[in-house]
Amino acid sequence: FCLGILGAFRQRAPKSLALSLKKSSVDLSASLPPSQARDPMSMERANLLNMAKLSIKGLIESALSFGRTLDSDYPPLQQFFVVMEHCLKHGLKVKKSFLGFNKSLWGPLELVEKLCPEAAEISASVRDLPGLKTPLGRARAWLRLALMQKRLADYLRLLITRKDLLSDFYENSALMLEEEGAVIVGLLVGLNVIDANLCVKALFYICSLGNRNSQIASILDQKNYVEELNRQLNSTVHGLQGRVESLEKSNSKLIEELAIAKNNIIKLQEENQQLRGENSLILQKTQEHFEVTQGDASVERDAYKQSRQGLDEMYNEAQRQLKDECQLRQDVENELVCQMSMKQEMDLAMKLLEKDIHEKQDTLIGLRHQLDEVKVINVEMYQKMQSSDDEMKKKNDVITRLEEKTNQITATMKQLEQRLQEAERHRTSAEEGTRRFKLDFANKADSLQRQIEHREKQLQQLETDLKIEREWRQTLQNDLDRERDTVAQLSTEALQINGLKKEFHRLHDENIQLKMICEDQEQALEELGSKLSESKLKIEDIKEANKALQGGQVWLKDKEASHCKLCEKEFSISRRKHHCRNCGEIFCNSCSDNELPLPASPKPVRVCDTCHALLLQRCSSNPT
Repeated sequence: FCLGILGAFRQRAPKSLALSLKKSSVDLSASLPPSQARDPMSMERANLLNMAKLSIKGLIESALSFGRTLDSDYPPLQQFFVVMEHCLKHGLKVKKSFLGFNKSLWGPLELVEKLCPEAAEISASVRDLPGLKTPLGRARAWLRLALMQKRLADYLRLLITRKDLLSDFYENSALMLEEEGAVIVGLLVGLNVIDANLCVKALFYICSLGNRNSQIASILDQKNYVEELNRQLNSTVHGLQGRVESLEKSNSKLIEELAIAKNNIIKLQEENQQLRGENSLILQKTQEHFEVTQGDASVERDAYKQSRQGLDEMYNEAQRQLKDECQLRQDVENELVCQMSMKQEMDLAMKLLEKDIHEKQDTLIGLRHQLDEVKVINVEMYQKMQSSDDEMKKKNDVITRLEEKTNQITATMKQLEQRLQEAERHRTSAEEGTRRFKLDFANKADSLQRQIEHREKQLQQLETDLKIEREWRQTLQNDLDRERDTVAQLSTEALQINGLKKEFHRLHDENIQLKMICEDQEQALEELGSKLSESKLKIEDIKEANKALQGGQVWLKDKEASHCKLCEKEFSISRRKHHCRNCGEIFCNSCSDNELPLPASPKPVRVCDTCHALLLQRCSSNPT
């Protein structure tokens, strides 16, 4: 309950009053005794008391600084009436009716008429008001009229003293039956310093007295009130004219900003097209480089397979030569230890190179992902540009509508000025009539009554005109609020366009950086490829030397071979057997009539046709 009242009060209260109210409501539970802190009704009474103190204090201070006469549109006065309604509603008993449950403030306020005869005028005028149909509306009108009479504190004090009558309307722990109600009534005495001129449902409060003199005085008071209202309307009209001029200036500024934004959008579109062309070129280059690298890899695989076959054959020949040359083994063992250490170093180098290759491949994959993300970002930027163009068209339409509304507002302002001039004329004529009425008052009582009736008709017409003018003023204020909202939306959208421009420049810079990184990565890959090819050739030489030194090839015995391995002809006295020094197999003379130097023997030795072809291919691929 208290939180709901605080929310409603903070929407209308100024910031300083709302902050102090928040602090008092939060710290209230700490200041209460433990017995009352547990009771929710006591908490509600304490909160309402603090709210009433703050609202009455703020109203008196603001009225003394602003001026003692206040209107119904004054915000602190509206906040005071809201707090008073909540205080009077606290602890009301619910009455059952045919339509449901109802809480009515009008019941306890009607008791004041019985306790104080002077309050009968207020209650009678409230009942006679044609626009009030609900008890809550009558209670609100009664509070405003009592404040205008400066008798609100007196009436509520009489009401609090009769707790036997209030117990029919309130519960036992209600605010009006406890000490907090007496404190609030004491605070209301300070409001007698303020003069309030309030309008209740567009009907003025008139004290119904029997004398004609009192009626004339009330008419003069009403005339003065109408004059003050006319002055206030003039001031509001001048303020509205100033606001309309400021809105026209702001609209012109917005039109210029829209033109600048359109030019910026055109430039962004051109830059986007350039970036798309550059992205397409980058994609083509990367695809061509990828195809070239795939072809090189396939060629290297084929060469590796062929060299491996040749190495196997050389390995067999080296085994056979090792069996024949056991005497040279002791001299070669020292060299073998050196070769083993070199092999370990080369293995480490190979592993490091493989790691570098994998890292470069990962970087290439990351660069491809980044290129895909740049594509997606470019597509999103293009979509945003299209949406911004549509929004710019909508904004242009809104601006044309606003211009039409401003023209309509100027026309209505002119009409209001004409009506104000007519009201001033009526006022001057009324002043002249009152002067004549004062001079001829003694002898012309009958004519005075007729003039009074005529003036009442004029007052009714003026009241209707004032109603119409107030409605026009409300519509103008609503239109101005809408225009302010549209201006705020346009400014936020302009800021969003600037943000998109900054993002576009940032993406352009990132794209340039990615291009530089791609070029550096391609150069590094080319250098690694050349180093890899050299290291592979060195490794193959080392493997061949190891095979030649370690042995492992089988030297085929003469008894085991009866046919040539290539031509499959049977050996005889005329077709003799010959061993291939590379693979260790037995061939005929025609199939092994080749001589080449091998790593194990620097002199040229007999080699079969297949080993001869493989060794020649290897020498052609590795000229060193």
